[in-house]
Amino acid sequence: MKHPDIYKAVDEYESVINVIKWGTDYFIKCHVSPNELYGQVGDFNLDHKYWGRPEEMNLTRPAYKINETHPGSDLAAEVSAALSSASILFRELNASYSQILLNHAIELHNFANIYRGLSKDVFPGAKQFYYEVFFYGDQLIWSAIWLYKATNNSMYLQDAEKWYFEYDLQNKTSTFFYFNDQTIGIRLLLAEVTHDTIFSRSVLDFCDYSIDTARKTPKGLVYIKKFGVLALAANIAFICLEASKFDDSRKEKYIEFARSQLDYILGSSGQSYVVGYGDNYPRKPYHSASSCPDLPEPCGWSQYHSPEPNPQIVFGALVSGPKNDDHYIDRREDYYFEYNVVSIDFNAGFQSALAAFIHFDEELSRIRSQDAYLEVLPLDNSTNVR
Repeated sequence: MKHPDIYKAVDEYESVINVIKWGTDYFIKCHVSPNELYGQVGDFNLDHKYWGRPEEMNLTRPAYKINETHPGSDLAAEVSAALSSASILFRELNASYSQILLNHAIELHNFANIYRGLSKDVFPGAKQFYYEVFFYGDQLIWSAIWLYKATNNSMYLQDAEKWYFEYDLQNKTSTFFYFNDQTIGIRLLLAEVTHDTIFSRSVLDFCDYSIDTARKTPKGLVYIKKFGVLALAANIAFICLEASKFDDSRKEKYIEFARSQLDYILGSSGQSYVVGYGDNYPRKPYHSASSCPDLPEPCGWSQYHSPEPNPQIVFGALVSGPKNDDHYIDRREDYYFEYNVVSIDFNAGFQSALAAFIHFDEELSRIRSQDAYLEVLPLDNSTNVR
């Protein structure tokens, strides 16, 4: 967890720990043997034909797994990285649980490495609906770095650096950070653990491009692509906040850029994109459970098509966002136009960026205060202060 002091300051640290453990417990249950991991429950085609309360869903929901004959290196490595990072978090909170997480992480990393393949070729509907991962190299590197951080075993770092150049990531142009392209996150982690300027330089270049050159909406939002545009902007803000420690001369520029992106998300454009935050926030997010009225009223496709606001408020959910001209429609039916979809992964980088911004903005304020004091200090050795 980056910046735990911030989560503690807002009294959310325990909640975050509980949420992480809920997720890691689930991953452990899905990892039923060293080379066997369940990765999808349900069928996309069937699930998207249902609208209503999840607890009232009576469809058949098959479970799909990756194994030695149907590998998914991207998924196994990603879960390994999650468990490795969580093992670091739990090391001082629950040592025995931390070790359990690490054991699973090591097995999954080995599974991902030995049995190569992509999960999209195993899980039905993944390619059609969402999980577009066409390359597992960055997940393998990501997993190896997190295992190095969790174990301090240099073998994992050596593998990460070897694969980085083997998969030609040093020449890859990266313009965003997301589950299907972790290149810039890899460079950030390698810069942190190796202190090699080849990695920090590439992260600084990424941030300079994002701030100075990348396409933006008229009101200043970094616009990568229409699906999850706000999440991608928040992810970039997070990367650049963390990169600000690599170069003091860029610190203020990067922090102010992050401020602009987060302010946009929170409503500086006149529209808040966080459900329940501000006066003008999304009332009709694409979220079936929140569209349902209180029991015993029924819930179905009539609620999907209703022009009324969702009766239940999904507080804190980040919607996908506006078009490249800042135009936004608060309409539940706009799933394929991608204005109002909400997703767990949208909020992941967003809340990380918020915590990082508070941390680095406070640091910048301290620096500015120190500079102000230095301006009034007597710098002439002949001056005596009594």
